[in-house]
Amino acid sequence: MARIQSTWQKLSFFISSVHSQNYLSHCYKELCIEDGDRKSFDNCYPFIYYLEHGKSYYELAKDSPLSIKPVLLFYGMVQLLKACLLTVDPNYPESTSVLAHGVTTRKRKKQSYEFLQDEVKIQKNGLFTHIAERMFHVKHLEGEKYTMEGLLKHVGELIDLFSYSKKTSEYLPIERINETEIVIPPSVLDSYYMTKERFVEYFRGACPHLDIQYLRKEAEQQLSFSSPIKNWNGLLCSPLAYDLHKDEYYLPSNRDNKNNLPELLIHYLLLYNLSMISRYETEWWSDLLRSYSTEDYPFIHQFLSATSEKVPYYIYLFLIQKA
Repeated sequence: MARIQSTWQKLSFFISSVHSQNYLSHCYKELCIEDGDRKSFDNCYPFIYYLEHGKSYYELAKDSPLSIKPVLLFYGMVQLLKACLLTVDPNYPESTSVLAHGVTTRKRKKQSYEFLQDEVKIQKNGLFTHIAERMFHVKHLEGEKYTMEGLLKHVGELIDLFSYSKKTSEYLPIERINETEIVIPPSVLDSYYMTKERFVEYFRGACPHLDIQYLRKEAEQQLSFSSPIKNWNGLLCSPLAYDLHKDEYYLPSNRDNKNNLPELLIHYLLLYNLSMISRYETEWWSDLLRSYSTEDYPFIHQFLSATSEKVPYYIYLFLIQKA
């Protein structure tokens, strides 16, 4: 709880028209936006209102029953993301096409429905695609489908739950030796079907934003790398997974489990589907919360607990890196 309070305290820096206007002006100058000063003046109050509105949703969610928590968390996240969009798109919302959610869910079967096997599909237009392109430079997602289980596997706080429930480890821990050195278990070479040289090339290519350098230690079998780890953060660490509570990073145990979506987009998709279920599949949702008869409940419960803290933290990281 202390971490989430600290996050909101840090975000309160932006709840000032002077600070937010100067901040947006700086963002627009970096983007070479024409007439950036005027646009920063026009956007400073919407920027503040999005942050304040988002915070209100999260505060309500903190004390709300689980039955309505997904709705509050989803719309709280949407408001925070709109504030982030104003830092990269001064004309947001420029058209009605970016106002829709940008995601659809498949028609559910009333009998034997399982949340973990449910899926969402990305639409051509909408808020999700706009966020992916403008905030994370991720394109060509139209028509992509994602299962809930596949998405949940990439949320670091659920790694232990998957290990207990599925009796298999989807991730390998990345050990920190000191501030700049990490070690990956050599067993990864077998699961990835790679030589050491090929894995080094793959790992560096998969995480270009982490500026990873291989440390050649001929006398040791372990895979050692250096990187400014203190500057790492879960916002941009895919395909690695990040556990905010433990402050630890994990590597997928095999290449098939690789994730290319930034974790904020994963939370968007999961919260969207859960909010839809909460609103429109009331009978199934109520049975889930009362009967505890499926394996869905612990995954949903732990995810909602993690996302309530993690999303505001990631929003803060996104904003502060532009300051």
